Amino acid sequence: MSASGGRKAIIAAFGANLGIAVTKFVAWAASGSSSMLAEGVHSLADSGNQLLLLVGSKRAQKAADKEHPFGYGRVRFVYAFVVAIILFSVGGVFSVYEGISKIQNPHPLERWWVPLLVLVVAIGLESYSLRTAVKESNPLRGNKSWVEFIRRSKAPELPVVLLEDVAALLGLVLALLGVGLTVITHESIFDGIATICIGALLLAVAIILGLEVKSLLVGEGASDEDVAAIEAALLNDSEIERIIHMKTLYLGPDEFMVGAKVAVPPHTTVADLALLIDNAETRIREAVPAARVIYIEPDIYKDPQGVAPTTEAIVTRSYD
Repeated sequence: MSASGGRKAIIAAFGANLGIAVTKFVAWAASGSSSMLAEGVHSLADSGNQLLLLVGSKRAQKAADKEHPFGYGRVRFVYAFVVAIILFSVGGVFSVYEGISKIQNPHPLERWWVPLLVLVVAIGLESYSLRTAVKESNPLRGNKSWVEFIRRSKAPELPVVLLEDVAALLGLVLALLGVGLTVITHESIFDGIATICIGALLLAVAIILGLEVKSLLVGEGASDEDVAAIEAALLNDSEIERIIHMKTLYLGPDEFMVGAKVAVPPHTTVADLALLIDNAETRIREAVPAARVIYIEPDIYKDPQGVAPTTEAIVTRSYD
């Protein structure tokens, strides 16, 4: 992903959410609306989310060292997982609890126009934040659908911000309906129901994000397109007879590792193997720049239906 684009979307979301959180808490204090309190906690949690994403992005830039020889790129996945599970879930559980409390102990709204005004303004600000995230995501999304982009993106920041903003807008609409129905009917149960719906929405988003980021933490391989490009690059040499097996693993949102065993002719010398591997590495990086750590092992292909050659040359080379 574009680091500057991701930061721009995160900063826009942080500014919007922090300002909205303050106004929502003021509106809650003035009106006593439980949905406004839930929305205030939601926006405050979102502000914390953006800070965590920025910290994770910064720490992921730390250079590789002895303890972490492949670098710190996956730190971004860890911070995104914290955002997805803890902050979203805490906001969701609190909102459900507050909604149930409001239904059990109803009390009328005071200064009902304050939360309505704040909600309308908040919808405008959140729409701007979502527009920024969409604008920054479009160049990376390409022809993919939004669902596919969120599911397949290896950089967690933009999908997290997108889901946050969509959840925030839906939550604001729910809060607006709850407060509006309470004002019209003078029944505060609608405010409590809207608060519970906001909490359920946050919990649903937490589960979706948690599942997606968990896959990145466990370790995902390169896309089918990248794998095909790497295979083509390897086989673009008459001295490489076939790929015996190959595996890929993302080390961070912007880089992945390639490990491949390739078949070469039995008579190949060590000097020829060294040149062959150097050339193969160059072709792979030209085809897929994200393939930054490459391990290639030359071997002699053993036909399952035939007899393996008696001469074997095996050399393992690695490039950082």
